[in-house]
Amino acid sequence: MIAIVDYKAGNLTSVKKAFDRIGAEVVVTDEPEVVVKADKIVLPGVGHFAATCALSSAGLREAIADATQRGAPYLGICVGMQWMLESSEEAPSVKGLGVWSGACEHFPTEVKAPHVGWNQLEISGSSRLLQGIETQSFVYFTHSYRVPLIADTVAATEYGGRFSAAVERDHLFGVQFHPEKSGEVGLKLLENFCRF
Repeated sequence: MIAIVDYKAGNLTSVKKAFDRIGAEVVVTDEPEVVVKADKIVLPGVGHFAATCALSSAGLREAIADATQRGAPYLGICVGMQWMLESSEEAPSVKGLGVWSGACEHFPTEVKAPHVGWNQLEISGSSRLLQGIETQSFVYFTHSYRVPLIADTVAATEYGGRFSAAVERDHLFGVQFHPEKSGEVGLKLLENFCRF
């Protein structure tokens, strides 16, 4: 069972429909006791980084941390990926999960923010999440803050400089783009996640 975490900020309907389309067993939940026992966890995200404060107040932060520590695969989408870092310039006082060090950055002033539209993936090295997806495939982005390139970046894209489009370490995965809005490429990514 895949738990899609409801913290009142994610694009839950579209994400659930995408998983339904590939025949995955999913449940949308805001209950920590469901999340901590889930086989896999998806944290979608749309909006402000400060919305992740709700994860702590609802007991979901601890549930996600406990589940991932026992090895449950985790997929963070957009803000759900950004939350995997220590913090974000968007809400400096709000702590992320801290899987990766560093902070999310705002786009430089020479480009328009938010960044909205289709960009190509520059896939580097081997990635279980991106298996079967060709480099230079187009995926859909909508965001004003970004994860810089880090050691665990498995795909980058270019907009006001290169940044992480996907990160991966062991059973922990994050994508800045929206697989639920990225057509067949996005569905392939979700199928890969379901197979872990």
